Amino acid sequence: MKILFVHQNFPGQFPHLAPALMARGHEVLALTDEKNQRRSPVKTLRYKAPTPVTTDGALGRSYSDFAERGLLTARGARALRDRHGFYPDIIIGHPGWGETLFLKEIWPEATLLVYAELMYRTRGHDVGFDPELSPDRDEMRFMTVARSAHLVQAMVQADGAIAPTRYQADSFPPELRAKITVIHDGIDTGLVAPDPDAQLVLPDGRVLSAGDEVLSFVSRSLEPYRGFHIFMRALPAVQEARPHAHVVLVGGDGTSYGSKPRDADSWKDKLLAEVGGRLDLSRVHFLDRVPYGVYLQLIRVARVHCYLTYPFVLSWSLMEAMAAGAYVVASDTEPVREMIRDGQNGRLVPFFDGPALSAALIRGLEGDPQAPAIRAAARTSIAQGYDLAGDCLPRQIAWVESRGRIG
Repeated sequence: MKILFVHQNFPGQFPHLAPALMARGHEVLALTDEKNQRRSPVKTLRYKAPTPVTTDGALGRSYSDFAERGLLTARGARALRDRHGFYPDIIIGHPGWGETLFLKEIWPEATLLVYAELMYRTRGHDVGFDPELSPDRDEMRFMTVARSAHLVQAMVQADGAIAPTRYQADSFPPELRAKITVIHDGIDTGLVAPDPDAQLVLPDGRVLSAGDEVLSFVSRSLEPYRGFHIFMRALPAVQEARPHAHVVLVGGDGTSYGSKPRDADSWKDKLLAEVGGRLDLSRVHFLDRVPYGVYLQLIRVARVHCYLTYPFVLSWSLMEAMAAGAYVVASDTEPVREMIRDGQNGRLVPFFDGPALSAALIRGLEGDPQAPAIRAAARTSIAQGYDLAGDCLPRQIAWVESRGRIG
């Protein structure tokens, strides 16, 4: 078959699926934003990047932005059709940025499959979840409805969809959920595995080894959506109880999902101003964003890994930490409960209960007698259901090939 991937940050969620389909003899191309510099063995073409618009405050701002990107994507697709005679049997795209909106007008006969990452909802998800930062106001719900418009349209157009977790699939309304197949992106459990000899070299030259008293926290950006504020407020009690523990945080100073604080340049600055005076900062290490290999060493070294999240998209980092055999203390929120059973393959604490979080982290750092069993169960949970090569990738390939015409 001829298969076209569309993603503004390709390979995005498809770093394994696209090359695997190519290896099976399909003609695979990708269409991405001209500014995307990520590498892939798949031949990649680029469309013109959209020009940022300045319509702050407009209710339809997000749809306008996404439709503009969809238009530029469609123009790139039209050039691919008219200049190169390319007619895909299957299009696989991420609708989150509007790129799939007009592709059926270019190739009406193609099967359109989309990645159903999450449907924004006015209740029960992130909106209004954190009263400190996201008050439950009518205006917030209005904006959420408005910014869902392009996702609804993309799902209506799609012939099928794939979601990585049941929680994410269930975020879509029943009328659209029937189109969604749940298959996780997959964790390479051969690569992401425990290593009793793991070591992490900090920027100051200090070496942390597996077995040391290390607490890890990982997020693309250090922000409230991933509980950074809750974690930082729990640290003074942790440090007081564990005077030799080192805390290592990985994540950028910007925001990936929420907004910046109004009274500081970053959430890190804001929380350090709030609690930094009660911390021994010589034992708190902010590494910013790091190469993947450094991140892997951190989750292998950590005696305790903390993962907190709003009811939102589940991070790969949680599942990779589990695959690495980490003792995970995580928020008792719906997406996490799909992966962690409290006391069996991790520890769950209420998201907003700072004292409970501190107590759970201290328990893990001082040596929970159940830690070996919990670590082993965490590893097994991922290896026996979310393994890339043995489970997820074969199911993804079968799902794609079942939707097209081979031959």
